[in-house]
Amino acid sequence: MTEPQTTRVLLGVRGMNKEAGEKVAAALLTMPGVSKATPDDGQIEVHYDPSAHTVMDLVRTVRMQGFLAGML
Repeated sequence: MTEPQTTRVLLGVRGMNKEAGEKVAAALLTMPGVSKATPDDGQIEVHYDPSAHTVMDLVRTVRMQGFLAGML
């Protein structure tokens, strides 16, 4: 069995500091196919399986945490 293909995307998240980013990363990591979520001030790097989610799915999850987000 082969490993799923992973895509990397950098999302800009307005008003998110590193501490809030940990909460956002935890929410992203609950999504099937998301293998890594690394927050920083104002952005989060996400590694995910593009056959499981679109970038918009990731953005929606960030928005559900109370932040505006978009692809950088």
